[in-house]
Amino acid sequence: MYKSIVRPIFFLFDPEKIHHFTFSLVKMMCKIPFMTSIFRSLYVIEDKKLERNLFGITFKNPVGLAAGFDKNAVLYNELANFGFGFIEIGTVTPKGQEGNPKKRLFRLKDDQGIINRMGFNNKGLEAAIENLKKNKGKVVIGGNLGKNTATLPENYTEDYCTVFKALHPYVDYFVLNVSCPNVGSHAKLNDKDYLVELISACQELNKQEIKQKPILLKIAPDLNNIQLDEIIELVTETKIDGVIASNTSTNRDNLKVSKERLAAIGNGGVSGQPVKNQSTKVIKYLTEKSNKSFPIIGVGGIHSEKDALEKINAGADLVQVYTGFIYEGPKLVKRINKAILAQS
Repeated sequence: MYKSIVRPIFFLFDPEKIHHFTFSLVKMMCKIPFMTSIFRSLYVIEDKKLERNLFGITFKNPVGLAAGFDKNAVLYNELANFGFGFIEIGTVTPKGQEGNPKKRLFRLKDDQGIINRMGFNNKGLEAAIENLKKNKGKVVIGGNLGKNTATLPENYTEDYCTVFKALHPYVDYFVLNVSCPNVGSHAKLNDKDYLVELISACQELNKQEIKQKPILLKIAPDLNNIQLDEIIELVTETKIDGVIASNTSTNRDNLKVSKERLAAIGNGGVSGQPVKNQSTKVIKYLTEKSNKSFPIIGVGGIHSEKDALEKINAGADLVQVYTGFIYEGPKLVKRINKAILAQS
């Protein structure tokens, strides 16, 4: 029903506007008596065989929702009813910001992809915390951290640390988002020496807490093998808890959409099916070259059970969906979990 009726209607409207409408719709539906139970009966699989223990956290299943969907942590309690094993909120920055000028979100229907240049639009740290205080404990929550666009390079670390310290009581793990192509001074965020500084600063704050939380690094799919070797060295050197592979891509080769349409869209990161193979390739390289020495969360172009299993077989311990969730609908999560059970 989703792909034949709901999606065609949704796709008639601006992607960003329909995103906000969908949030309101799901919120409203979950307030109707018994609706939460209906959603859970349709989409949730409870099976011990799906459980994964990683970073000292028990995930009910290995299928999560990637950051960017619930930026301000307003819908995670409701989204937990769609079968996710974990939900990553954010990207959260210290201060609220509008992000890049609209229009900034574009569907690539023929490619089953999306181009976005949102620019870390979010309501800021305080708003996220207020929403996270309403956590009903249904699902593991990750916090994706970023810097404000106006922040000067010498203050990047301070931004990340501010969000890290304030969010620490409210999330189960952290992700340092240094690979989004839609923020300024991107080069510094990919410099190995700077990443050592940033990771170390967050780890020092982590040590001050009674309970330490896992810290992961989210990397781009466009890194070459030399850069991936540096990521492996970075993980070994800093002992960061894991890697998320991968973010959106700036590569627009082999897309079905016309060059004229791409030119009209302008810059932004590509997600969905166009990044599937490259993301899997990155996971496989990191796994094999490091001799599986650290956990990997695989994300990028998962639109089917087969796509998810490819990531897992390449070395991913957990997987995340986003664009695939939009194109395929909520049953995708259950289908993936069923396929993982069948393979176990």
